[in-house]
Amino acid sequence: MALRHYTLDFNLSAAADCTSTVSGLQSLFQEQEMTETVHETEGHGYLATFVGKKGRFVILRVHSHGLVTVDLQCYEADNIAQVDNLLNALEKKLKSLLQGNIRRIKRLPALSRGASVDRYWPTADGRLVEYDIDRVVYDRDSDYQNIKILHSQQFGNILVLNGDVNLAESDLPYTNAIMGSGQEDYVGKEVLILGGGDGGILAEAVKLKPKMITMVEIDQMVIDGCRMHMRKTCGDVLDNLKGDCYQVLVEDCVPVLKKYVQEGRMFDYVINDLTAVPISTAPEEDSTWEFLRLILDLSIKVLRPGGKYFTQGNCVNLTEALGLYEEQLGRLSCPVDFSKEVVCVPSYMELWVFYTIWKK
Repeated sequence: MALRHYTLDFNLSAAADCTSTVSGLQSLFQEQEMTETVHETEGHGYLATFVGKKGRFVILRVHSHGLVTVDLQCYEADNIAQVDNLLNALEKKLKSLLQGNIRRIKRLPALSRGASVDRYWPTADGRLVEYDIDRVVYDRDSDYQNIKILHSQQFGNILVLNGDVNLAESDLPYTNAIMGSGQEDYVGKEVLILGGGDGGILAEAVKLKPKMITMVEIDQMVIDGCRMHMRKTCGDVLDNLKGDCYQVLVEDCVPVLKKYVQEGRMFDYVINDLTAVPISTAPEEDSTWEFLRLILDLSIKVLRPGGKYFTQGNCVNLTEALGLYEEQLGRLSCPVDFSKEVVCVPSYMELWVFYTIWKK
């Protein structure tokens, strides 16, 4: 059974008087038949816990530096109206007790912990986001990763790989950005897509009348899940692994790229949809950076003169990691130049950086 966790914070101009504040609240807890336990804080104000009916649990802290916090936990099956009434009563009483000393009051929506549907996913820069996810559509473990497709009321179905939000049905801006933001002419061109198992890039690229698209995706289970549950993104392109102007290879892209290099095969566009720039800022130690450098180098080798390589970067706030990525571009076997674009991807709830890279 899920737990609901409520918070109520009072930021004060000066430290509250513990004795008067606590005594003023005790009648409310007594009315709720909650048992109080006072804890030693070694001079850091007042700390007590209150245990009540139906598993209700309150932590009251009167901090010594001008902060009063209330944490209330209850089970999801509890009477939410009663819980709200208790919180309202605590807030009203504290406003009265702390009158003239209050700088800010903050009461957050309840955090749901241990629910059957996980609604919390961190942004790339570590901020917590609560999504309006109401059900799990698909949940499988492949040989490579955990694959979830979750339904959001705002964003449609969302593909989540190993806990990272990858793409939602709302995220056409992502697909447009990683294909050149409508500035490229794909007619009669040869295109290589690395990754892209959700089918979004492939579905948009076939509309642009290329000569041939080769998509290399390692995980058949991603393709299967998206073919069934992400059709607003992929359309019908994943129904068959071959079409009039495309083929999907279910393989590891590294040996495929190495083979293309040996064969001298070239592409007008290479679109890397494998992974974001690593958050780690230790590129000499992180294996993801090593993989990224390998893909970059091989991709540039199969890129025709005048061709372009498109890839995502990461959250615009991760300036150090993005800077290190740009340093890696100067270490490739072939000199390159680049440009970048910042795009708002709806389901990411943050601005995202995309790179265009070409041979000098």
